[in-house]
Amino acid sequence: MKKLFSIVLVLAMVLACSAALAEPVTLTYAEVNPVPATAEENAEKGSVVSDVAWAFKTKLEELSGGEILVDLQGGGVMGDEKTVLSNIFSGDTSLDIVRISAFALNQYGAEKSVFLTLPYVFASEEHYWNFVKSDLAKEMLAEAKEKGMPVTGLAYGEEGFRHFFFRDEVSGIDDLKGLKIRVSDDPIMTGMVSGLGAAATTVSFGELYSALQTGVVDAAEQPITNYLSNSFQEVAPYMLKDGHTLGTIELIATDSCFAKLSEEQQAMVQEAADYAMAECEKSVISRQEAAQQTLIDGGATIIEVEDKTPWQEATKDVLNANIAGMEELYDQIMALQ
Repeated sequence: MKKLFSIVLVLAMVLACSAALAEPVTLTYAEVNPVPATAEENAEKGSVVSDVAWAFKTKLEELSGGEILVDLQGGGVMGDEKTVLSNIFSGDTSLDIVRISAFALNQYGAEKSVFLTLPYVFASEEHYWNFVKSDLAKEMLAEAKEKGMPVTGLAYGEEGFRHFFFRDEVSGIDDLKGLKIRVSDDPIMTGMVSGLGAAATTVSFGELYSALQTGVVDAAEQPITNYLSNSFQEVAPYMLKDGHTLGTIELIATDSCFAKLSEEQQAMVQEAADYAMAECEKSVISRQEAAQQTLIDGGATIIEVEDKTPWQEATKDVLNANIAGMEELYDQIMALQ
């Protein structure tokens, strides 16, 4: 009996040592915007999306007790959004968690996500967060997986309303006519820019600074925090705060990510994503206000658009074309104001 007890004890010790020596799982997190290297640096110089990245990393590592580590890859080093998604859908397993524009999966068949990029759908950030906390948001997050995509929608957030910024001085909507305005490879943004009388010009995000600097494009659009964090004010110092769309964001987990995690760990990933977006809601207003003050202090010109009626009229065709057949869902979203 003693001998048996000793064997059992030795086996238990071996198993305990093996568990202690087991390597933690490392998840690669991709973000197209800069992500400061430390949490302290992020608190001082970060943006809304870097806040989301650091909140997710910190919470997941805490929840897992160090069993899961998160490798933050910012600044588009894993590729721009289009490239990253194309790679994932082509079978690339190098990415685990990706922060995307919330409408990015629309081109792969997530039809309902179109509402997250249409002009002037959300009247305010409060309106948007009412949506995020609704059953409608849960339905839309689930759409990608239901349609067989190799990703799981985790949570929605936002990085502030998107505004146009320019190389040369502008004063209003009429100044957009004939300008070359950078867009991503997105038919809705292309249609919106065309409705405003400008020429939509596709440029990858990683090349945008250079394109503005050299005059390949005359203008672009981003949330004000990304405008600052990417130093676009250095080459395009004039911003019209028209708030044409809200910078809605989404965290997704790839199938290859979940394949290497237990169900318990997958639940931790979901909890960390929910936490990150709750932190996003807290930080988004203060980040925007701080960014605007920094830009003004640095010499950028920020013009508030007081009357958005002409902008809404100019872009109503692209709105109506994209809600066709989904008017009931549109009405449900608008009712959340």
